[in-house]
Amino acid sequence: MPQYLIAIDDTDDIGTRGTGDIAQQLGEILAADCGGVASPVTRHQLLVHPDIPYTSHNSAMCFALKGEISPQRLKQLASELLETESAAAADPGLAFLCLSSFASHAALVEFGVAAKRRVLTKDDAYQLADTLGVHLSEHGGTGQGVIGALAGLGLRLEGNDGRLKGHYDVGQGENELSLPVSALLAKTGVAAVIALDDTELAAEVPVLIRGKLKAVWRQGRSAILVSFRDGAWRNAGKQDLKEY
Repeated sequence: MPQYLIAIDDTDDIGTRGTGDIAQQLGEILAADCGGVASPVTRHQLLVHPDIPYTSHNSAMCFALKGEISPQRLKQLASELLETESAAAADPGLAFLCLSSFASHAALVEFGVAAKRRVLTKDDAYQLADTLGVHLSEHGGTGQGVIGALAGLGLRLEGNDGRLKGHYDVGQGENELSLPVSALLAKTGVAAVIALDDTELAAEVPVLIRGKLKAVWRQGRSAILVSFRDGAWRNAGKQDLKEY
């Protein structure tokens, strides 16, 4: 069954729906159309620079879709949503590729990493997309969002960048809650619990959960990051999550 990677960027404006919400809706629409499954959406932080227009954070959104759908149908449905739901002042961009037939990961990852460090242009994005056979299209305004959309694909492929959209309530409330890794994974649907040194915790290890629980994209999968503090494993704090 084909698996696609799909990214969008620059669909919102202050006070309008966020790009993450639109990406999630797009995943639901595509999955319903083809009877497939859409993965959680990851948010990828890009360079914040005076020469780059952005709404609030300059971040791209990416997700995977597994399902029998043609590239033409995917583009049609994505275009309809972007052109309907994007803010009037936005510059939406769409990028997607078919993972089962895509072999140029390194070049796309390099573009994504570069988008976190320096200013790139639409020409840069279109030249690379043409070379690699990646779909890239603009859907309003200046179309500047094609840069972030292409970068979002590269960063998701890199495997160690981005936070999952939303957060998890596993019953922690205002107080610290202890759960074994197995229960934490079952309650969140996340793939792994990983320490800051990249060690994966075993199913029976207890983790203390407090505050907002977020997941990141680590080792090419969704993961809850933890650190060992004050004699126990605890969910990673804001500072540890900041680089994602």
